Amino acid sequence: MNTDTPRVFIAATRQNDGKTTTSLGLLAELQKRYSRIGYIKPVGQRFVEVDEAKIDEDTVLMDSVYNLDCPLIDMSPIAIEPDFTRRYLEHSNRDELVQKIRSAFDRVSWERDFVLCEGSGHAGVGSVFDLSNAQIAKELNSKVVLVTRGGIGKPIDEVTLNKALFDAHGVEVIGVIVNKVLPYRIDHIEQLARKGLERKGLDLLGVLPHMPVLTKPSLRSLQAELNADVINASDGLMNLVEDVVLGAMGANNAVKYFKAGMLLITPGDREDIIYATAAAQDNEESHLAGIVLTGNIKPSATVRRVIDRLPFPVLLTERDSYHTASKVHDTIVKTQPDDLQKIELIRELISRHVDVDRILNSLN
Repeated sequence: MNTDTPRVFIAATRQNDGKTTTSLGLLAELQKRYSRIGYIKPVGQRFVEVDEAKIDEDTVLMDSVYNLDCPLIDMSPIAIEPDFTRRYLEHSNRDELVQKIRSAFDRVSWERDFVLCEGSGHAGVGSVFDLSNAQIAKELNSKVVLVTRGGIGKPIDEVTLNKALFDAHGVEVIGVIVNKVLPYRIDHIEQLARKGLERKGLDLLGVLPHMPVLTKPSLRSLQAELNADVINASDGLMNLVEDVVLGAMGANNAVKYFKAGMLLITPGDREDIIYATAAAQDNEESHLAGIVLTGNIKPSATVRRVIDRLPFPVLLTERDSYHTASKVHDTIVKTQPDDLQKIELIRELISRHVDVDRILNSLN
């Protein structure tokens, strides 16, 4: 396997700490320093079908944004399908999987100046099939940057726990990026986190402020999560959802909750609420992000004409209102290729708040 091309492995201390956000921003910074950048996510847990191949969502995102000029199947060699773990435990094929990752890395790194490797979570993710992030980083002969969530005590505890597993596999953790810190606490967190990490032999590489816009789902992402249909011609699928209201009360009471960025969830036969929503759009402060009609109840032709004139998307889902609201609440917000505002913000955050040159110097 190629051991010459410089590389770094991005891992996190737990799910949704900002590993993909960090990787997305780092790729932009790396492209400023190197002309030919490679990317690989050896093991992916959330995938989409592309040309009959199962490709990790993050790989699709990176390739769409940066046009990495490498086959997707090489940048995402292993997809964890629903029965992957069961099949592995019944018939272990670790050597085959390791060779698949190594061969994919060789192709990704061919004639590249640098390769960014993205893990699939904390150090232990994948241990059940003997391909934890710590083990993969070892196989790729890569040093590691850990991403953790804002704070002092809990993040350092979690970093220490993760570092122990990387240490056990002979993998060097070169430093930590602390993400999602409230802006007014950045200086305080940076000072104390740096001292705390230094006591563990780790370098603080950056502190990223919490940006609420990055945690807000778009109507397009909710449409996919709910497997919903868009029943009007609005072009607002990139509207971000700031809050949710469940239209289970009378129309007069529901209107009181309307505000900019609100998502209204209501059964498809609540025509009174739909009419009230249309009337409220005369007030800019009441412009909703969108509506989700539940229960697969299609509005009457008269109401459909009202819906067609609404300035935001109206979705129709088979789920009932309770399960729709629960699904929206539990949705993991992932940056999508068409989230242009978010992508630009992520690039700016990494450029301003992460010492990329310090990372690169630590790899030598």
